[in-house]
Amino acid sequence: MKEIQKSFKSGDQVVLPPYGVGIVSGTMTRKVAGSEFQYYQVDFPNGTSRAYVPVNSPREAGLRAALTREEVNAVIERLNNGRVNLPKQWAARHRKVTEILTSGDPYQIATLGSELHRWDIERGLPDLDRQAYRRAIRLLAGEISAVLEITPEEARTMMNVEDDNELN
Repeated sequence: MKEIQKSFKSGDQVVLPPYGVGIVSGTMTRKVAGSEFQYYQVDFPNGTSRAYVPVNSPREAGLRAALTREEVNAVIERLNNGRVNLPKQWAARHRKVTEILTSGDPYQIATLGSELHRWDIERGLPDLDRQAYRRAIRLLAGEISAVLEITPEEARTMMNVEDDNELN
């Protein structure tokens, strides 16, 4: 994955877990507890959601640059062939899966999706793992569709995933 960008400018496409892909619309100063702080204003596609991320610590807030067009194929490759060692015990696996999904890292999420898909083929997935797989696919499809300017359905086709209900 590319180096984490230290600063963003207006118009940059970014990802802020758990909101997804947004656009930096500028910076603003807000007063908090008597002190002024600079924030990135990030607007999300539906037009009603907006987030403010501290300029001095975007990484801590989870803000990162969106994938580039060039990175999309690498993420899809990871989705098709990635492997991660997930704990067999449910509680430990759930913690690990949640950590990966909330990280917002598309490479880790794709690797998780690959492993959960493999588990489903080999032995079937319990409900919470199935939900995690669907969430991973939705997150990846959302970012890929925004980056490539295609629909989420077209992104799922590129990812070789038909729809959110692939797992029954």
